Amino acid sequence: MNQTVLTDKSNGVLTLTINRPERRNALDIATYLSLANHVSSATDDREIRAIVLTGANNYFTAGNDLKDFQTPRDPGDSAGLKFLRALVDCDLPIIAAVEGSAIGIGVTMLQHCDFVYVADNANFRIPFVPLGLCPEGASSMLMAQIIGPRRASEWLLRGRAFTGLEAHESGFATGTTPPGQTLSQAQAVAREMAALPPEALQLSKRMMKHSQRPAIHAAFDYELGLFTLRLKSEEAQTAFANFFRK
Repeated sequence: MNQTVLTDKSNGVLTLTINRPERRNALDIATYLSLANHVSSATDDREIRAIVLTGANNYFTAGNDLKDFQTPRDPGDSAGLKFLRALVDCDLPIIAAVEGSAIGIGVTMLQHCDFVYVADNANFRIPFVPLGLCPEGASSMLMAQIIGPRRASEWLLRGRAFTGLEAHESGFATGTTPPGQTLSQAQAVAREMAALPPEALQLSKRMMKHSQRPAIHAAFDYELGLFTLRLKSEEAQTAFANFFRK
Protein backbone atom coordinates (compact mmCIF):
# COMPACT_ATOMS: atom_id res chain seq x y z
CA MET A 1 0.00 0.00 0.00
CA ASN A 2 1.43 3.38 -1.03
CA GLN A 3 2.05 5.95 1.68
CA THR A 4 0.02 9.09 1.00
CA VAL A 5 2.32 11.10 3.28
CA LEU A 6 6.08 10.59 3.09
CA THR A 7 8.15 11.58 6.12
CA ASP A 8 11.79 12.46 6.52
CA LYS A 9 13.41 13.53 9.78
CA SER A 10 16.90 14.95 9.74
CA ASN A 11 18.80 17.83 11.37
CA GLY A 12 15.83 18.57 13.61
CA VAL A 13 13.49 19.03 10.63
CA LEU A 14 10.44 16.89 9.86
CA THR A 15 9.56 17.05 6.16
CA LEU A 16 6.02 15.95 5.27
CA THR A 17 5.40 15.26 1.58
CA ILE A 18 1.86 14.82 0.26
CA ASN A 19 2.22 11.77 -1.97
CA ARG A 20 -0.74 11.07 -4.25
CA PRO A 21 0.78 12.07 -7.60
CA GLU A 22 -1.78 10.02 -9.53
CA ARG A 23 -4.42 12.43 -8.12
CA ARG A 24 -2.23 15.55 -8.32
CA ASN A 25 -1.74 15.12 -4.57
CA ALA A 26 -5.43 15.67 -3.88
CA LEU A 27 -6.18 15.25 -0.19
CA ASP A 28 -8.46 12.40 0.83
CA ILE A 29 -9.55 11.47 4.35
CA ALA A 30 -6.60 9.13 5.01
CA THR A 31 -4.09 11.76 3.89
CA TYR A 32 -5.64 14.48 6.04
CA LEU A 33 -5.62 12.25 9.12
CA SER A 34 -2.02 11.19 8.50
CA LEU A 35 -0.91 14.81 8.17
CA ALA A 36 -2.84 15.80 11.30
CA ASN A 37 -1.26 12.98 13.29
CA HIS A 38 2.28 13.85 12.18
CA VAL A 39 1.86 17.55 12.94
CA SER A 40 0.22 16.94 16.32
CA SER A 41 2.79 14.40 17.47
CA ALA A 42 5.80 16.43 16.26
CA THR A 43 5.64 18.80 19.23
CA ASP A 44 6.13 15.89 21.62
CA ASP A 45 9.20 14.68 19.73
CA ARG A 46 12.13 16.54 21.25
CA GLU A 47 14.24 15.80 18.18
CA ILE A 48 11.91 17.81 15.91
CA ARG A 49 12.38 21.58 15.92
CA ALA A 50 10.63 22.58 12.65
CA ILE A 51 8.24 21.15 10.05
CA VAL A 52 8.39 21.46 6.26
CA LEU A 53 5.24 20.79 4.23
CA THR A 54 5.45 20.05 0.50
CA GLY A 55 4.04 17.90 -2.32
CA ALA A 56 5.50 15.08 -4.39
CA ASN A 57 6.54 15.37 -8.05
CA ASN A 58 6.89 19.16 -8.00
CA TYR A 59 3.16 19.67 -7.37
CA PHE A 60 1.77 20.92 -4.07
CA THR A 61 -1.86 19.77 -4.02
CA ALA A 62 -5.04 19.93 -6.08
CA GLY A 63 -6.94 20.43 -2.82
CA ASN A 64 -9.67 18.26 -1.40
CA ASP A 65 -10.39 15.08 -3.34
CA LEU A 66 -13.82 15.96 -4.74
CA LYS A 67 -14.93 12.32 -4.50
CA ASP A 68 -15.08 12.81 -0.73
CA PHE A 69 -17.56 15.65 -1.26
CA GLN A 70 -20.01 13.31 -2.98
CA THR A 71 -20.35 10.96 0.00
CA PRO A 72 -22.29 11.55 3.25
CA ARG A 73 -20.33 13.27 6.01
CA ASP A 74 -20.44 12.66 9.74
CA PRO A 75 -21.36 15.63 11.92
CA GLY A 76 -18.49 17.46 13.60
CA ASP A 77 -15.00 18.12 12.35
CA SER A 78 -14.03 16.70 8.99
CA ALA A 79 -10.65 15.06 8.51
CA GLY A 80 -9.51 18.20 6.70
CA LEU A 81 -10.52 20.37 9.63
CA LYS A 82 -8.64 18.11 12.05
CA PHE A 83 -5.53 18.76 9.97
CA LEU A 84 -6.11 22.52 9.92
CA ARG A 85 -6.63 22.61 13.68
CA ALA A 86 -3.36 20.69 14.12
CA LEU A 87 -1.56 23.32 12.04
CA VAL A 88 -3.07 26.16 14.06
CA ASP A 89 -2.20 24.62 17.43
CA CYS A 90 1.36 23.62 16.54
CA ASP A 91 4.06 25.64 18.34
CA LEU A 92 6.82 24.43 16.01
CA PRO A 93 7.60 26.67 13.03
CA ILE A 94 5.94 25.35 9.86
CA ILE A 95 7.47 26.13 6.47
CA ALA A 96 5.63 25.38 3.22
CA ALA A 97 7.28 24.71 -0.15
CA VAL A 98 4.86 25.13 -3.06
CA GLU A 99 5.59 23.96 -6.60
CA GLY A 100 3.13 23.47 -9.45
CA SER A 101 -0.33 24.32 -8.20
CA ALA A 102 -2.20 24.81 -4.95
CA ILE A 103 -5.98 24.65 -5.14
CA GLY A 104 -8.70 25.21 -2.54
CA ILE A 105 -7.58 23.99 0.85
CA GLY A 106 -4.13 23.73 -0.69
CA VAL A 107 -4.18 27.54 -0.53
CA THR A 108 -6.08 28.07 2.71
CA MET A 109 -3.78 25.76 4.68
CA LEU A 110 -0.91 28.11 3.81
CA GLN A 111 -2.54 30.79 5.99
CA HIS A 112 -1.53 28.64 8.97
CA CYS A 113 2.12 28.20 7.99
CA ASP A 114 4.76 30.55 9.38
CA PHE A 115 6.82 30.74 6.18
CA VAL A 116 5.60 30.06 2.62
CA TYR A 117 8.01 29.72 -0.30
CA VAL A 118 6.52 29.40 -3.77
CA ALA A 119 7.90 28.79 -7.23
CA ASP A 120 7.55 31.97 -9.23
CA ASN A 121 5.57 30.04 -11.89
CA ALA A 122 3.28 28.28 -9.38
CA ASN A 123 -0.49 28.64 -9.80
CA PHE A 124 -3.08 29.19 -7.07
CA ARG A 125 -6.86 29.18 -7.02
CA ILE A 126 -9.60 29.11 -4.37
CA PRO A 127 -12.64 27.94 -6.39
CA PHE A 128 -15.17 27.62 -3.56
CA VAL A 129 -17.88 29.84 -5.08
CA PRO A 130 -17.53 28.37 -8.62
CA LEU A 131 -18.04 24.94 -7.02
CA GLY A 132 -21.15 26.08 -5.17
CA LEU A 133 -19.31 26.13 -1.84
CA CYS A 134 -18.13 28.85 0.56
CA PRO A 135 -14.83 29.79 2.24
CA GLU A 136 -13.16 27.39 4.67
CA GLY A 137 -9.87 27.14 6.55
CA ALA A 138 -10.70 30.42 8.36
CA SER A 139 -10.17 32.17 5.02
CA SER A 140 -13.40 34.11 5.60
CA MET A 141 -11.50 35.88 8.41
CA LEU A 142 -7.78 35.59 7.67
CA MET A 143 -7.50 36.16 3.94
CA ALA A 144 -8.48 39.82 4.07
CA GLN A 145 -6.16 40.34 7.06
CA ILE A 146 -3.21 38.90 5.13
CA ILE A 147 -3.72 40.37 1.65
CA GLY A 148 -6.33 43.11 2.11
CA PRO A 149 -10.10 43.07 1.50
CA ARG A 150 -10.05 44.04 -2.18
CA ARG A 151 -7.70 41.27 -3.24
CA ALA A 152 -9.46 38.81 -0.91
CA SER A 153 -12.70 39.52 -2.80
CA GLU A 154 -10.91 38.73 -6.07
CA TRP A 155 -9.56 35.43 -4.80
CA LEU A 156 -12.49 34.24 -2.66
CA LEU A 157 -15.59 35.65 -4.38
CA ARG A 158 -14.49 35.57 -8.02
CA GLY A 159 -12.28 32.54 -7.54
CA ARG A 160 -9.63 34.29 -9.64
CA ALA A 161 -6.41 32.35 -10.20
CA PHE A 162 -3.11 33.97 -9.22
CA THR A 163 0.59 33.24 -9.65
CA GLY A 164 3.46 32.68 -7.27
CA LEU A 165 4.72 36.18 -8.03
CA GLU A 166 1.30 37.63 -7.15
CA ALA A 167 1.21 35.56 -3.97
CA HIS A 168 4.52 37.09 -2.90
CA GLU A 169 3.64 40.63 -3.96
CA SER A 170 0.38 40.45 -1.97
CA GLY A 171 2.15 39.32 1.21
CA PHE A 172 0.58 35.86 1.09
CA ALA A 173 3.94 34.18 0.39
CA THR A 174 7.22 34.81 2.21
CA GLY A 175 9.31 34.57 -0.95
CA THR A 176 9.66 33.08 -4.42
CA THR A 177 12.25 30.79 -5.97
CA PRO A 178 12.93 29.53 -9.47
CA PRO A 179 10.96 26.34 -10.23
CA GLY A 180 12.27 23.29 -8.44
CA GLN A 181 14.00 25.17 -5.63
CA THR A 182 11.25 25.79 -3.07
CA LEU A 183 11.98 22.67 -1.03
CA SER A 184 15.67 23.44 -0.65
CA GLN A 185 14.79 27.01 0.39
CA ALA A 186 12.19 25.80 2.90
CA GLN A 187 14.54 23.22 4.38
CA ALA A 188 17.32 25.80 4.71
CA VAL A 189 14.99 28.06 6.71
CA ALA A 190 13.81 25.07 8.74
CA ARG A 191 17.40 24.14 9.63
CA GLU A 192 17.99 27.75 10.67
CA MET A 193 14.93 27.54 12.94
CA ALA A 194 16.06 24.16 14.29
CA ALA A 195 19.40 25.66 15.37
CA LEU A 196 17.72 28.28 17.57
CA PRO A 197 16.98 27.73 21.29
CA PRO A 198 13.84 25.57 21.04
CA GLU A 199 12.02 26.73 24.15
CA ALA A 200 12.46 30.40 23.23
CA LEU A 201 11.37 29.72 19.66
CA GLN A 202 8.23 27.81 20.56
CA LEU A 203 7.29 30.27 23.30
CA SER A 204 7.68 33.17 20.91
CA LYS A 205 5.40 31.54 18.33
CA ARG A 206 2.87 30.70 21.04
CA MET A 207 2.88 34.35 22.16
CA MET A 208 2.40 35.58 18.59
CA LYS A 209 -0.59 33.23 18.14
CA HIS A 210 -2.06 33.67 21.64
CA SER A 211 -4.88 36.06 20.80
CA GLN A 212 -5.43 34.73 17.28
CA ARG A 213 -5.89 31.02 17.95
CA PRO A 214 -9.30 31.25 19.69
CA ALA A 215 -10.60 33.48 16.89
CA ILE A 216 -9.36 31.04 14.22
CA HIS A 217 -11.02 28.08 15.92
CA ALA A 218 -14.24 30.10 16.20
CA ALA A 219 -14.00 30.86 12.46
CA PHE A 220 -13.54 27.14 11.78
CA ASP A 221 -16.70 26.39 13.76
CA TYR A 222 -18.66 29.13 11.98
CA GLU A 223 -17.54 28.01 8.52
CA LEU A 224 -18.11 24.32 9.23
CA GLY A 225 -21.88 24.53 9.52
CA LEU A 226 -22.22 26.66 6.41
CA PHE A 227 -19.78 24.57 4.38
CA THR A 228 -21.64 21.38 5.33
CA LEU A 229 -24.93 22.91 4.13
CA ARG A 230 -23.31 23.98 0.88
CA LEU A 231 -22.01 20.46 0.24
CA LYS A 232 -25.59 19.20 0.27
CA SER A 233 -26.85 21.98 -1.98
CA GLU A 234 -28.06 21.39 -5.52
CA GLU A 235 -25.57 24.00 -6.75
CA ALA A 236 -22.58 22.15 -5.33
CA GLN A 237 -23.67 18.67 -6.37
CA THR A 238 -24.32 19.92 -9.90
CA ALA A 239 -20.88 21.54 -9.99
CA PHE A 240 -19.23 18.30 -8.81
CA ALA A 241 -21.13 16.25 -11.42
CA ASN A 242 -20.04 18.66 -14.16
CA PHE A 243 -16.45 18.45 -12.95
CA PHE A 244 -16.38 14.66 -13.17
CA ARG A 245 -18.09 14.66 -16.57
CA LYS A 246 -15.24 16.79 -17.87
